[in-house]
Amino acid sequence: MSAHEAGWSACKRFRFDASRMTAYPALMRQNPRSETLLFRRIRLAVGVAVFAPILAVSAVAQSSREPGRNPESEAPATKPQPRKAEPPQSARPETPRPSAAAKKKPAPPDTPEAREKALSNLYAHLATASDASEASAIAAAIEALWMQSGSDTIAVLLSRATQATLAKKSDLARQLFDAVVDLAPDFAEGFARRAFFHYQENDATSALGDLRRALALEPNHFRALDGLSTILNDIGEKRAALKALQQLELVHPNWPGLTDELKEMERAVEGQGI
Repeated sequence: MSAHEAGWSACKRFRFDASRMTAYPALMRQNPRSETLLFRRIRLAVGVAVFAPILAVSAVAQSSREPGRNPESEAPATKPQPRKAEPPQSARPETPRPSAAAKKKPAPPDTPEAREKALSNLYAHLATASDASEASAIAAAIEALWMQSGSDTIAVLLSRATQATLAKKSDLARQLFDAVVDLAPDFAEGFARRAFFHYQENDATSALGDLRRALALEPNHFRALDGLSTILNDIGEKRAALKALQQLELVHPNWPGLTDELKEMERAVEGQGI
């Protein structure tokens, strides 16, 4: 018998019909003690009748859950793992950074021989540069080497002379340039810069003299070649100007505007021949 049936059977045993209830008053009058006993039985019967079905239903529900119990669902919750302590920020290994020495540009050549070797390599790259952008970067490196006289005094004088030229301070610029070439007669850039100053002063003869001296010291000085071609063309020396442009083409094929200048100069030379 199930728990549910047992509960309802207990209720049936304590049911009272109407015929039996009519005899209870007479019985109670005859024996008051029996009255007390009777009421106790009635309360017990009522209590059983009320609570027995509730208990039975609860027992049935409990028994229906037990066979299908899922042990996995009632498994104790996984104990949270303690969080692994991380080392402090200062103790963590850092990504190696390039040293200050690695960031520095390569040191300039410290001897005349090293400078000449570096220039020779750069001129070779300049002559075979694939485009104007590449050629411009190489030319900038070459001009940086041109400025290296090996003397701090010459570097200061040349810088001040250039600034005076740009500021139209002719007397000061002339004195400074003269000092540069006197102190460093083998410094090609000194003569090239002084030639530019003379050209600004409309002194073509002095400018040509300084340009030729600069090219004698540095035959691949592309700025001196361009200046030489310009002055020669100005004074009507077309063939000499064309020759200077052709030499410039060999040194710096990507010189700005060179192709058009060559064509124009070639036409001018052909016209003179006619």
